[in-house]
Amino acid sequence: MLKIKGSAVLKIILMVGMILSLFLRTAVAEPEQKYSQTDILDRPLIERYILDELKSLRQDQQDLERRLTIQMTDRELSVADKSMNYANVTVTYFFYIIAAAASLIALFGWHSLKEVKTKTSELADRRLNKIAQDYEKKFLALERDLKRKTRIITDNNREIEIINEIHNLWLRAQSVQTPEQRVQVYDEILKIRPGDLEALTYKADAVMEMKEYHWAMSLCNRVLELDETNGPALYQRACAYARLGAEEQAIIDLQLAVDLSPSLREFIAEESDFEGLHGHKTFDSLLTAPSSQE
Repeated sequence: MLKIKGSAVLKIILMVGMILSLFLRTAVAEPEQKYSQTDILDRPLIERYILDELKSLRQDQQDLERRLTIQMTDRELSVADKSMNYANVTVTYFFYIIAAAASLIALFGWHSLKEVKTKTSELADRRLNKIAQDYEKKFLALERDLKRKTRIITDNNREIEIINEIHNLWLRAQSVQTPEQRVQVYDEILKIRPGDLEALTYKADAVMEMKEYHWAMSLCNRVLELDETNGPALYQRACAYARLGAEEQAIIDLQLAVDLSPSLREFIAEESDFEGLHGHKTFDSLLTAPSSQE
C-alpha cells in the first residue's frame, strides 16, 4: 500500500472544510451569513483553488490506481511466463530422455539387452559361487582347527585326570603298611600308565620286602631294558643279586648305580640286603669312599 504524504492530508482537510462551508452557506436562508469565520475563504478565487485541488487529487488517485493495476498485471504475466517456460523445458527434457532411450533400444536391439542381462546374471552367479566356495573352505579349515583344538583340550583334561589319579595312588602307597598292599597300588598305577619306570622300580622294592628276589630282578630288568642309566633300578637289582648270592654281579650293579646316582651311596651302609657283602674289598671301598656331593 502507498502512504499519503502529510501535505496531501492537509489539503484534503482544507478542501473538505471549504466544501462544508459552501454547503452551509447555500443551506442557510440569510444572504449575509458567511461560509467561514475567515474572510479569505469567502472569496471566489479560493473556491476555485479548492475545486482545482480536488480535481488534481482525484486525478492523482486515478493515476495511482492505474499504475498499481499495471504493476500487478506485469507481475502476474511474468510469473505465468516463467511457469510456462519451466513446463516447456521439463517436457522438452523428458522427450529428449525418451528419444535417447528409444535410440539406444533401436541401436542395440532387444536381443542385445537380453544378452547383457543374461551375461550380467551369469557373472553375478559365478561371483557368488566363488565367494561361497571361498567361505566354505574357510569354514572347513576353521572346523578342522576347532576339532583339533577340542581334541587337544580333551587329551589334556584326560592327562590331568590321569596325573591326579596317579598322584592319589602314590599318596595311598605311602600310607599303606604292608608290601603286598603297596604292590597292589603299584599295579593300579601300571594299569593306568603301563611301563611307568618309577612304579616298576618301587614295585621291585616292595617285592624285595616280600623276599621275592627273582620277581624283583625281573622287574628291574624290565626297567633297564628301557633305561640302562636308571640308578634306582640298578640298586634294586644289586640287592636281588646279593640275596641270591651273586656277589660279583651285585657289586657291579651297585658300583654303576652309585656312579649314576651318587645320592644312593648314603643308603648302602644301612641296607640289610647287603649284609653278605661286608668284608668284600670293592664293597668296603664303596662304603669308605667320599660322596661326590661332599
